[in-house]
Amino acid sequence: MKWFAPDYYPRFSCIADRCRHSCCIGWEIDIDEDTLEKYRAVSDPFGKRLRDGIVTEDGISHFRLCENERCPFLNEKGLCDIILTLGEDYLSQICTDHPRFCSFFSDRTEIGLGLCCEEAARMILSQKDKTKLILLEDDGEDECCTEEEDSLLTLRETLISIAQNREKKLNDRIDELLDVLGTRLPEKSFSAWVDLYLSLERMDEAWTALLEKAKKAPMKPRLQMDETAEEQLLVYFLYRHFSSAELPAKAAAFAVLSVKMIAFLCGATEADEEKMIEICRLYSSEIEYSEENTNLLMKIL
Repeated sequence: MKWFAPDYYPRFSCIADRCRHSCCIGWEIDIDEDTLEKYRAVSDPFGKRLRDGIVTEDGISHFRLCENERCPFLNEKGLCDIILTLGEDYLSQICTDHPRFCSFFSDRTEIGLGLCCEEAARMILSQKDKTKLILLEDDGEDECCTEEEDSLLTLRETLISIAQNREKKLNDRIDELLDVLGTRLPEKSFSAWVDLYLSLERMDEAWTALLEKAKKAPMKPRLQMDETAEEQLLVYFLYRHFSSAELPAKAAAFAVLSVKMIAFLCGATEADEEKMIEICRLYSSEIEYSEENTNLLMKIL
C-alpha cells in the first residue's frame, strides 16, 4: 500500500488557539471504542471529568457539548485539556484525523486536507506552484489497482493537467475539462444558484447571511479571486471528490460549480484574502461536510 498526498500536506499543523473557528466548537465529536476504553482506564480526577463529559446515544459515544456548543475539554485559552493533561495519544480518532480526509483504492490511499479548516484553506489558496501529488509512504508491497480504478485515476490526471494549463484562461480550461467528459453545468444565473443553495440544509447563520448578501449584490465585471487561487480550488475538489463519485462527470461538474460559486461569493462581497479563506471554510463546512447537500447537488448536476 502506498500513501499519496498533495505536496503542501506535510507543511500542515493545527494552529490551535490561534484558530478563529475551532473544530472543537459546533461539531458533535464522536469517540471511537479504542479511545473510550482508554478514557475508562484513567483513574485520577481527570478520569472522572472525562467520563462525565461523555454521553452515549444509540450505541455511539460523543462528548457532551457545553454552552455555545463547545467541547467540554476546550479550555478558555482555546487549547485542549486532554492533550495538556494526557497527551495527543488520548485524542479520539476523529480529533486526530481532522481536517484530513482519505480516499481508498486497491493499491493506494490518498490523503488530503479539508477546506473546512481555515489553516488548510489558507494553505490551498496561497499555493502558487502547481499542486502535485507526492508519495508519503510505501510499504514495498506491489499491489494492483483494478481496471476501473486505473481508468478513473488516469482520467483524473488528465483533468488536473487541463486545470493546471496556465497558458489558457481558467474559463477556457474549465470548458475543455467539461468537454472531455461531455458535460456542462445546468443553465442558471448566479442568483438562481444562490436560491438553490439557500434551499439546501444550512447549519451556520453566517452561511445564510453570506448567500443572502451575495444575492443582493450587483454583479462585478471580474470575480474577486485570482486565477491561481481558483486553479488550486479546482484541483482540490477534483482530487477530493473524483474517487467517490458515482460518475466522473458528476464529480467534475461539482468541482467546477464549487469553484464558480466560491469565486462569485468572493466577488459579490468584495472579499479580501482573509474573507476568501472564510468563504471557502463556510462552503466546505456547509456543502462538503453535509452528505445530504453534496448528494443533492450531485443529483442536480
